[in-house]
Amino acid sequence: MISTKPDLNTFAARIRKDVLSMLLKRGYGHVGGSLSIVELLAVLYGKQMNYRPDEPHWEKRDYLVLSKGHSGPGVYSALANSGFFPKSWLETLNDGGTRLPSHLDRNKTPGVDATTGSLGQGTSIATGIAAGLAKEGAKDQYVYLITGDGELNEGQCWEAFQYLAHAALSNCIVFIDENKGQNDGKSEAIIRHFDLAEKMRAFGFYTQKVDGKNLAMIDDAIEIAKNQKQQANCIVLDTVKGQGVPFFENYAGVHSVKFNSPEIIEATESAIRELEKQIDE
Repeated sequence: MISTKPDLNTFAARIRKDVLSMLLKRGYGHVGGSLSIVELLAVLYGKQMNYRPDEPHWEKRDYLVLSKGHSGPGVYSALANSGFFPKSWLETLNDGGTRLPSHLDRNKTPGVDATTGSLGQGTSIATGIAAGLAKEGAKDQYVYLITGDGELNEGQCWEAFQYLAHAALSNCIVFIDENKGQNDGKSEAIIRHFDLAEKMRAFGFYTQKVDGKNLAMIDDAIEIAKNQKQQANCIVLDTVKGQGVPFFENYAGVHSVKFNSPEIIEATESAIRELEKQIDE
């Protein structure tokens, strides 16, 4: 864990500001799903995860697997603000030769534990890591798996979940970012998920559902999950795409935004200024 714990509200504001700044400079990118996991990332990297920025492959570290790999800008900001690499790297997002491609790549970015991008595959990777840690008898070492509700359209996710539950791998905490949208529109209109918390319970998971905008509730849910050793763990996060930026919370095309209009650019620059005020307070 980082030696000096940051204030989680400030940490979340830094992550959110960096995401907006990165994507505005790039001119396009996955705004919606990057912003909807900001509070989760702040709690994980700011308090809950055990890691060493100067030793990314430390054997006793916790693992983060972002199965919804297109939300990589959020993770990049969390990693940079945690000391894994210079913040100046954030300005190179998706440039030719960058170490920060649009989707996560473990061979390019310090602190990234799994290459992801093809939706669903991260669930299997995280399951394998958790099974390996359990087999080795690792104590108090966790795998944090972040999936999206749209991603759960992939059958591979449910195959992985079934094994996690069967093996009662409580060392893997599954987070479902239920932001209610995906590339083609509202999740409910594309394919109904019904009650995701009830589905995960039916699969055999110890399941909690919390407000994904509330840092304290996320933190408390993780503590409860860590103290529950009998079942696989799932935390469903009630979020919105574009979370924390009113303009994007209400923007229909927020999944992947092109910063090509004065309205979008002005709204983004305004949000960055407001976040900078929060950081400086």
